[in-house]
Amino acid sequence: MQRRGAHRPGGTDLIGAWIRSPVTDLSSARPVRSIRQIRQHSPHGRADPSMTIQPVAEPPISQVIGGIDTHKHTHYAAVVDDHGQLLGHHEFRANDRGYRELLAWIQTHGTIVAIGVESTGSFGATLTRFLTSQALRVVEVNRPNRLARRMDGKSDRLDAEQIARAVLGQTSTAVPKAKSGTVEVIRTLRVTRASAVKARTQAFNTLWGVMIGAPSPLRDELVMLTKRTLVNRCLRLRPESDNLLALISEPGRLLMAGVKTALRDLARRWKSLDEEIKTLNTQIEALVRAAAPELLALHGVGVEIAGQFLVTAGDNAERIHSEAAFAKLCGVAPQPASSGRTTGRHRLSRSGDRAANSALYIVTIVRIRHHQATRDYVERRTAKGLSKREIIRCLKRYIAREIYNNLPRLTTPDLPTDITPTAA
Repeated sequence: MQRRGAHRPGGTDLIGAWIRSPVTDLSSARPVRSIRQIRQHSPHGRADPSMTIQPVAEPPISQVIGGIDTHKHTHYAAVVDDHGQLLGHHEFRANDRGYRELLAWIQTHGTIVAIGVESTGSFGATLTRFLTSQALRVVEVNRPNRLARRMDGKSDRLDAEQIARAVLGQTSTAVPKAKSGTVEVIRTLRVTRASAVKARTQAFNTLWGVMIGAPSPLRDELVMLTKRTLVNRCLRLRPESDNLLALISEPGRLLMAGVKTALRDLARRWKSLDEEIKTLNTQIEALVRAAAPELLALHGVGVEIAGQFLVTAGDNAERIHSEAAFAKLCGVAPQPASSGRTTGRHRLSRSGDRAANSALYIVTIVRIRHHQATRDYVERRTAKGLSKREIIRCLKRYIAREIYNNLPRLTTPDLPTDITPTAA
């Protein structure tokens, strides 16, 4: 019987472990990163007086996935490998220098496969543009793992880690909008115009309210005027004095001067906003006609509708991989509603871009009234027993396919999309 601690023939102990370091394979499959000196031992456990140098390969560089939780002043990043192990986490400033430091830090952990970014349309928009310019695959992750948040809590580090794991598990696969071209400019101008239109409406509503409560001589003169005529008339009002404090002893004159001052200022505000809206409309129309002439050629699609579809698709419309995906994005793809023995049922989609859904509805109504092919389709489907609402839903789905086929697309270099974990 062999005593405990004795060595077995062949260079192994009782459990089959090597007592010597085996020579490492130097093939290209496992690159050698450094060479260490190994002291050899004799079979009796004594150090061998001769020193031998054997190349020992360190583990290969792993593939890593980043997750970034974005904020106004800072971004918090976490890195996991392709097996889901957390490799590190760190906070960086939300500026150009911070973006470069963040990318360099992630690269120190291995080869970047993809980076998940939260809020790519707001706090993470600038970071997304920077990472995309570095030819990296960026994934939009907007909805956190609610179960993990309930169980583990909420912090920037945990959020960044969950973002990276969402990319690794492919529960988040959306490609963010590029936000770096003509469509982004159109979106910005449309947002500015919408704000100006809202402010112009509010200014006129206020002007109307002040006019209705004005003293009788002034009210009787203005109440019958149309909208634009009323504004132009108020622009020509001349208060008795701009120094209202000087009229404080005479309430009647003070009231008339104060009301005229308010109406004139509100009319100036409305006029300024109206000029701003006209300028924005001219700029938006020129950009839309240059960016999407094919869309404008479709029946029922004007500058406003085409601008909305461009904003929905983004500068990189090729990120939408099929017309079915575009229909789902616009909220016109039926949702499965089957359970148990009830199969084949679908329900109306309430998700997606509701502004794009509204644009599709407008195009549908225009075609029902003025497009002969669409009118023939409505008559044919009505004869089969479909209701008007069902026919409109079908038409919106068809129009979404037509819009998708006419969206402008750019040729971009292919980025890696396979993030399947490698075998252990």
